[in-house]
Order: sequence, then C-alpha cells, then structure tokens
Amino acid sequence: MTAPTQISHTQAESDLLARFDEAKGALAGSTAVKDLRVAAAEQIKTRGLPHRRVEEYKYSDLRAFMKSAAPLAPKADAAAVRAVLAADEAFAGLTRYRLVIANGSFLAEASDVAALEAEGVVIRDFAAALDADTAAELLATPKSASQDGVLALNTAFVQGGIVLSVKDGVEVSRPVELVHVSTEAGAIVTRNRVEVGTGANLKLIETFAGSTGAGESNVVFDYQIGDKATLAVTRLVVGASEGARLLTTLAKVGGEALFKILGFMAGPAFARNQQFVAFAGENSDAKLYGVSMARGNGLADQTLIVDHAVPHCNSREFFKTVLDDEARGVYQGRINVAQHAQKTDGEMMTQALLLGEGAEMANKPELEIFADDVLCAHGATSGQIDEDLLFYLRARGIPEAEARTLLVMAFLSEAIEEFEEDYVTEALETRVRDWLAGA
Repeated sequence: MTAPTQISHTQAESDLLARFDEAKGALAGSTAVKDLRVAAAEQIKTRGLPHRRVEEYKYSDLRAFMKSAAPLAPKADAAAVRAVLAADEAFAGLTRYRLVIANGSFLAEASDVAALEAEGVVIRDFAAALDADTAAELLATPKSASQDGVLALNTAFVQGGIVLSVKDGVEVSRPVELVHVSTEAGAIVTRNRVEVGTGANLKLIETFAGSTGAGESNVVFDYQIGDKATLAVTRLVVGASEGARLLTTLAKVGGEALFKILGFMAGPAFARNQQFVAFAGENSDAKLYGVSMARGNGLADQTLIVDHAVPHCNSREFFKTVLDDEARGVYQGRINVAQHAQKTDGEMMTQALLLGEGAEMANKPELEIFADDVLCAHGATSGQIDEDLLFYLRARGIPEAEARTLLVMAFLSEAIEEFEEDYVTEALETRVRDWLAGA
C-alpha cells in the first residue's frame, strides 16, 4: 500500500489547521456540512495552500505570500459598522438597496430586508441556512473548481453570508448593493448564494469596506441563474490591503439567460478574482469583464474558466490591466467546449498597459474545444503608452501628466463602457482617476 504524500507545512498552513481545530465546534452547519468542512480542512492539510507548482496558481503563489494566518474576525459592533459605512461610500449617489455583511456575518438590522421582501426577494442568513438538512448543496463545488485550494479554505471556514432569492418573474426595481464590512483586523470568510428565478432580473453590486489588516478575505459568490433570467454584477475591490483578497465566482446559467459581470480591482497587495461559469441551458449569453490596476509590489490576478456544456451559447471575456512600478498582473482564461456543444461562440481578449519599467504581465488565454461547429477565438496584448498618441496630446497644449491620465482612462474605460451598466460607470471611472492620482 502506498503511503499518503506528506508535505512540510508553512507557518500559515499550520496556523490555518490550528484555527480549524479551535473553531470547528463553533462553525455553523448540519452534520453533512460539518463533514464537508472536515474534508476541506483535510485537503489543506494534505495539499497545502495553492502555490506555483499548481498550474492555476503558477503566477499567483498564495503559499509564498501568506507568511501567517490571522484568526477569524470577531463579531462586529453595530456602531463600528455604521462608522465604516459612512466613511466608505463607493456609490453614494446611487439609489439602491443595501445588504450588509459585517466581519463575516449577515447584519440584518443594517440591511434593507423589508423593502426587498416587498419586491419579491427572499433574504436568508447563510449561517442559519447551513443548519438545514439539505444545506450541503449550498457548499456544492463545480467539477472545474473541485481541487481549488481557495475554495477549500472557504468551505472549511465560512462564517456566514446571505442567501438571496429573486422569485420567478420579478424585476427588482433598484440595484442591490451587497457590502462586506470589516471593522477589526482578522480573517473574513463568507459565502453568498444568489438565486435568480425564471424570467427574473437583478442588478447586483458587490463592495468591500474597511480593512482586514494582514488577515485574508475569502469570499465566494454562488449564482444560480434561471431560464430567461438576467443577472448583472459589478464587483468593486479597491483600497490598500496587506492581506490576500480572494474572490471566487461560481455561476450556473440556465437557458435563454444573460449573465454579466465586471470585476474591478485596484489597491490590494494580493488580489485574485477567479470565476467558474457553466452553461446549463441553451441559447444563453455570459459576458465577463475585468479592470485591474496595481502598483508597488501588488498583484492583480483575473482567472476564469467558462464551460460550454450545451449547444447554442455565447461567451465574451474582455479584460484590461494597468500596472505601475514593480506590480504584476495575471490573466488566465479558459473556454471549454464539450463535444456536443455545437454552435458555440466564445471569444476572449486581454490587454495590459505597463506604466513602470519593472511591471510584469502574464497572459494565458486557452481554448479547449471538442466540438467542430464553433466560433472561438482569443487574443492578448501587452505594451506601454503609445508615444505617438502622447505626443499628439502634448502638441495640443495638454501637460504630460494629464495626457498620460487621459490615455490610461481611455484604455480602461473601454471595458467599463462595454459592460453597459450606466449606473456604475461614473463611480468606477472616479476610482480610476483616484488611483491614477495616487489616492
């Protein structure tokens, strides 16, 4: 009999395993959920944190980045939550509903639960939902993400979140902002499930306020999109953060449905936005956009896998990255087309603008096609600011710094505008200007 492979644990891995032993009795969940937690912790024990020898993390070595693992953040104080929200309003001028998750737990008293329920939206506390006999499905993992270490971390330690269900045929009148607040240093691990019923329509904004210090933030968004439904998601991850910001999307798209998402990242020392999208019904569309900005020694990683498992579906991926100083950017995109998924139309493009001499961009677009009646393509470019365009602007009296800002704005705005959700455009472009100004 072959003995199981043993690894030498880093300080962070040892901290995580000790954290699990201490917290597992208090973490929510039915017997089946607790079994899934134990299995996920065992995966961490036997495989460790994702590292450069894992293909999907070749350019984003989480094991090397995490020197230690902070304990889970404590329960948030309501007054402290209100203070953080007042100080960090990314969409202050937008009429919207708001749902608040503070230090990993749903805070109903700070959320617009009653107003959403009046529109036909059901809101549940994820932690409470995990106690149900059928709760194991809330932690289900798609095949394409079954070995993902970040997702295993989330399964083992998830504290709470929400389950948001839009009833069939309901069109929510306002965007819904799901804001994750951290009021104290520590790790925050949450999971949110969004169920959009048949023929329903939801616009979702995901924001993050406060700081976890050196603790990691690990958040999973699980989207279940019904037939003929529409879900548009804006994800805003900005601000300096010493700890890793780990965001995971799991999306299942029904028939004749539309799923759109824009992931906007600027500021964290280590940011990874990974997405696993699967078509479950024919004649559907998935449009994935990304805007990433990093400076100093920061890392911005946009990784995605789109599974075309049924015929007659379209996917578009369009990602823009701007890097300064010694920052590193990563784009890993893969489109899988199953043998019977005929009439698939898939296209991905990633473009990077390198402002610093030491900046690096790793582009890795991939196509894995087993059908013969498809249209699939990918492209990748990296380069510096076009000196001819810069000269053109300066020749018209525009100072060099302002001219560079205009060119970078034009470069990134292309992805924001193609997303075609006007209610977020101004706020996102303001964040770009802030970043360029060094704010």
